Amino acid sequence: MNDRTTQTQPSKGRYSGLEAPERTRRRRQALLEAALDLFTTQGYAATSVKHLCRRAELTERYFYESFRDRHACLTQLYTELTRQLLERTTAATEQTAHLDVDQVIERALSQFVDHLAHDPRRARLVLLEVVGVSRELEERRHAVLRSFAELALNVWMEHLGRTNPDPAQRLSTVGLVGAVNHLLVDWLHRGRPETQKELVQVCTRMFSAVRQQMGE
Repeated sequence: MNDRTTQTQPSKGRYSGLEAPERTRRRRQALLEAALDLFTTQGYAATSVKHLCRRAELTERYFYESFRDRHACLTQLYTELTRQLLERTTAATEQTAHLDVDQVIERALSQFVDHLAHDPRRARLVLLEVVGVSRELEERRHAVLRSFAELALNVWMEHLGRTNPDPAQRLSTVGLVGAVNHLLVDWLHRGRPETQKELVQVCTRMFSAVRQQMGE
């Protein structure tokens, strides 16, 4: 079904006095914020373009100025959230020469969980709302998981003083990242009964146990 519907919401004047590119950027950001709120409360499927525009206080023509349709909006939102998440997690692995590998992993996992849990909408959007929406988003979601697996593998290889992992090591990090992802999904579904610290401790032990079992 085409998301384009008759414009009924009047445009607000809060962007007047700004240069055109800045007005466009702010309108786009307002729409993404509205999407983050609505997609994670009433759900992606139940949220129309009209709903998004009403929440952002913009006319529908401004939505189509930035996005082709709702799917494009969801994709862009997911891309931005996961980029921020990967950047923050990666930063936690840098300048850590004074730490052992388990401490680096724990530090990275702490940042990962904290960034998601700090705003529950982020966790719900990244871990739940995008699942199964489309083939494109599924491919993007698995690419994100592979990026985190690659980050974990790089930490492991740096600890070993190597640059070329063997297939077992690569597969292990893919499996571990998948396990962390599912653990967090389960945590959300159960109402987040455990603390973030407890989650991080369990995840860190999993990484450490696999590494030690492989003799490394």
